[in-house]
Amino acid sequence: MRARRISKTNRDRRRTKGRRRGRGRRIKARRRARDRRIKLRRRSKLHFRAGLLAFAAILVLSASPNALEQQRVAAALHLPKGFSVEAVASIAGARELAFLPDGDLLVGTEGSDVYLVPDADGKAGNPVVFASVDDERAAGVAFAADTSLVLVGTMHHVWTIPYRQDRKAAQIRRIADLRNGSVAPGTDGDVHVTTSVAYSNGLVYVSAGSSCNATMDGGGKPCAEVDPTRAAVSVVKVDGADFKQRARRIRNAIALTVNPQTGSVWVGDAGQDDLPFGHPYEFLDNLSAHAGDADYGWPQCEENRHAYVPGAQCADTVEPLVELPAYSTIVGAAFYPLHQTGAYAFPPPYRGGLFVAVHGSWHTKNGCLAQPPRVVFMAMNGDRPVKPVDWTNPTTQWTNFLTGFQTGCMSRIGRTTGVAVGPRGSLFVADDYAGAIYRVRPIDE
Repeated sequence: MRARRISKTNRDRRRTKGRRRGRGRRIKARRRARDRRIKLRRRSKLHFRAGLLAFAAILVLSASPNALEQQRVAAALHLPKGFSVEAVASIAGARELAFLPDGDLLVGTEGSDVYLVPDADGKAGNPVVFASVDDERAAGVAFAADTSLVLVGTMHHVWTIPYRQDRKAAQIRRIADLRNGSVAPGTDGDVHVTTSVAYSNGLVYVSAGSSCNATMDGGGKPCAEVDPTRAAVSVVKVDGADFKQRARRIRNAIALTVNPQTGSVWVGDAGQDDLPFGHPYEFLDNLSAHAGDADYGWPQCEENRHAYVPGAQCADTVEPLVELPAYSTIVGAAFYPLHQTGAYAFPPPYRGGLFVAVHGSWHTKNGCLAQPPRVVFMAMNGDRPVKPVDWTNPTTQWTNFLTGFQTGCMSRIGRTTGVAVGPRGSLFVADDYAGAIYRVRPIDE
């Protein structure tokens, strides 16, 4: 068979096609290699991002068991129909509450720090330390709007902090001292250490509890304080001038609040322990209704001027306007503004009323804790309760609002302390047992 002869032209064409096919294969190979590299880079980025997310998740979970527990507590709480509650901040030992003009929430604590929850009635940011004071028990907080001063009450002092819309105090000034004197001689040992503050009409109101439950000298005498700042409410100007007593013989007026409708200052007192069971009733009262140095009668006189100590002179003591059961331990109170606006304003029946946070106590009845922690509500007409006191029944003037903190005979999941109303209408409640701040809002049915 004769061999086929290929012309030079055909040979050149075939070589060109071969080179083209080879170049095409090399290009395809380079493209495949490039695609593999891109995929590898993408996978590496995805793995890196996944690692970051996993690491972040670990950080969040390791940092938020308290928050998770507080949400669990909030889910177990009870409210009237038409309201919801959620935990919006985690702050250990949270006590009294006060709002700043920009919507940030001040939180007093059992330590030396005052915290701030940014935009609490909005998106509620993470709590930050607003101020650290050189004293213990920075539990009392308030805001003086006309002077733009933050007020802080600690165990031994009252402080002012200029408000400049910063979330960190730049300047802290001590304006008053208290509890500098000795405790009552031979005190029965129940020494109260927190200080609450409020502001109205140019004066800072300061409450400090007693240095005994009710007796001294080994139980032989009614307690008589040596230090005039104890078992008292005092007033002082914001510059520290003219410190003087405004109410005396008031055992532990932890709750201090101002009625925004009238400017009146209200006090809420935690009563003594060892009277016949169920007494004395605990009270709230309009301090501004009494001139001079109001005498609340403790420990000899309680309730409607009832003498619990033989020979006590009770005729001129204050008869309070509102009563709660003994052992309630009133810690916080806030009036709901009569003309509150905002997306979360409460329905009209709550406007102008008084919300009260009670802490509960250690007293027992039939083997169970006698009074649960809760928030109660009482309808008000200005500075008068809609329902007058019934001295035979301390449960007629108020209704339960936020409950569920006492889950059994001797078990509790929280204890309510401070209470405040946010700029958009939400109600805020502090809990020093669970270390939480709760936000209550109305919901559409």
